[in-house]
Amino acid sequence: MPNSTASTPAAEALYAPLEATGPDTAVSVILKLRGETCNIDCLYCYEKRKEAPGGARIDADQVHRLGQLFADRPVCVELHGGEPLTVGRERMAEILDALAAQPNVIKVSIQTNGLLLDDAWLDLFNAHYPDLQFGISLDGDGLGNSWRVDYDGQPTHPRVVEALRLLGRRNRQTGIICAVTPYVLARAGEVIDHLAGFEAVTTISLVPCFDTAVTTPTRSTSVRGLPSRELQRQAVGPNGPAWAITPAQYADFVLKAAAHWITSGTFRTVKLEPIVSVIRRLKGLQTTSCHFSELKCSHVFTLYPDDRIGSCDELPWPEAKLSTLPEVAGEPGLVDAQRRLPLLQQSRTLVAACVACDYRDTCSAGCLAVRLRFAEAGDDDAYCAHRMRLIDGVATLLAQPEHPAGMWCTRWRWRPRHPNSMHDVAAFLGRWDDPAAPRPPARLRLSPHGNINTLGLPGIHEADDLDPRHPQWHKGIEPRVRPVVDALTQNWSAITYDSCGGHAYDDLPNTEPRFLGIGILPRTRIEYARLAARLCHAAALTESAMPPSCVLQLRRGELSCRTTGQTHPVLDLQLTPAPGSGSAAYFRDLDQAAQRLAEVLTATEASPSARCPCAQAQAGQEDAA
Repeated sequence: MPNSTASTPAAEALYAPLEATGPDTAVSVILKLRGETCNIDCLYCYEKRKEAPGGARIDADQVHRLGQLFADRPVCVELHGGEPLTVGRERMAEILDALAAQPNVIKVSIQTNGLLLDDAWLDLFNAHYPDLQFGISLDGDGLGNSWRVDYDGQPTHPRVVEALRLLGRRNRQTGIICAVTPYVLARAGEVIDHLAGFEAVTTISLVPCFDTAVTTPTRSTSVRGLPSRELQRQAVGPNGPAWAITPAQYADFVLKAAAHWITSGTFRTVKLEPIVSVIRRLKGLQTTSCHFSELKCSHVFTLYPDDRIGSCDELPWPEAKLSTLPEVAGEPGLVDAQRRLPLLQQSRTLVAACVACDYRDTCSAGCLAVRLRFAEAGDDDAYCAHRMRLIDGVATLLAQPEHPAGMWCTRWRWRPRHPNSMHDVAAFLGRWDDPAAPRPPARLRLSPHGNINTLGLPGIHEADDLDPRHPQWHKGIEPRVRPVVDALTQNWSAITYDSCGGHAYDDLPNTEPRFLGIGILPRTRIEYARLAARLCHAAALTESAMPPSCVLQLRRGELSCRTTGQTHPVLDLQLTPAPGSGSAAYFRDLDQAAQRLAEVLTATEASPSARCPCAQAQAGQEDAA
């Protein structure tokens, strides 16, 4: 996992315990109205794998007691299953009335397969809880939805389509949960177009089938052989089920879907998850998705008809059980149960490893239920790698939406620097290309360690923003990095907004060394894409030219303007110690590494159309497929 030399937050910033948040922080409660009872028999259903007793129904009294349990907190309720509509209209009306009567319930949603939905149900919802939010489970088109069958093994897609059309006619909006399986992997654009084509759909959530650990079919209590279970038996093998995908496959599919979502203009009418959550986190904003928030399993609860209360319903049972509704003594009792639950302790251990990760502020440690499964299989790194890949790809799409092929570059990584700001970015950009612009004298002071800044001190300090026409331009650039800056500004016509020649600080034991780096501020998104592709090409050439102690890293980030508050996408180059090399070897070879980098950048100047090798390789794979 990548390490960061920046100050690290406490693990609680990535996974907040219930007792660490105030009464204004909401909890999510999933009501399994019928447990695992459902009117269809999806082959990949995780709820039925729990093999919990079915047939019972949650009642209004349980809902009232649940509200009292969280009397001091806002509560978001999701009606779930199995299939929640199998609870029946009379019981559903009682439950909705009970929820409507509780002032701390701030949102109620229902996740349904849609097969039972009709005008009578919608009339009931309008009468008893008009603000009810809808979610429909549909895995894309007919082929993608093949794993969702009824007990006779027949497809459910046509009947779900009718439910979506009904919602559209009734001017109701819905989100779609689309499970990503091998049936949709090569058809991201088709799947997005199909789902976004329904008038009622406002959100599409792409969720992965990371089920490689499933090696046995779900048991059946039916006295007759069920065609659906026979289909499942045929799909499950010793290496996992046919519907399972890998984290890398999921990341690639989501990025392809995101590129189509942007280029087709679908983003104007439909929200795509997890893309929107990643975008919000990249922008420093919060999201309601627990996969990208610190409000994880300790703020998610599940209630079953037999009064069992557990943590998130994606965690395995009975390991996720906290207590029962009659036994739990208010929120303090839940906190005590959470502290005793080994499963939650294991998840906190996983989060502790994220504290030193460069992606922590955007990733927020991911889904702990899924990570526990990967950790048990000894493959948590694969989960983390796909999260990083998603973040890197989305950061690219944000910076260069007109050139989505850049998202396949594996050399550029999301590595924002903090702090990274400039007084007036627009003025700096205008001055760079304007020979007549005024250029007042710069404050250049040299530290004993070779730093050039306004204070003449080691470390990160303010430096005046210079351009090549400034009389003090070369005096403001540290000598070791000057050839690299010259190659970029003179040969590539790029704008550099920052540079550092690298400093060991051997005599300052409490000061982290600074590595050689250059920051590039593209003028436009088109230039950003062109520079990123050419720099990836140059980085590929440096791999054989660098001394073994040094490696070139390509980092995407943002430069904030203190005058306007706006952020600008930037490209940062940094020479860092190669894996397994220490600082001593790095600084010993740094002059040689910087010179070779400058030579490579100068040599590639004659190839303005050089394409990113990663994007070329991806295009070749798609052509072969």
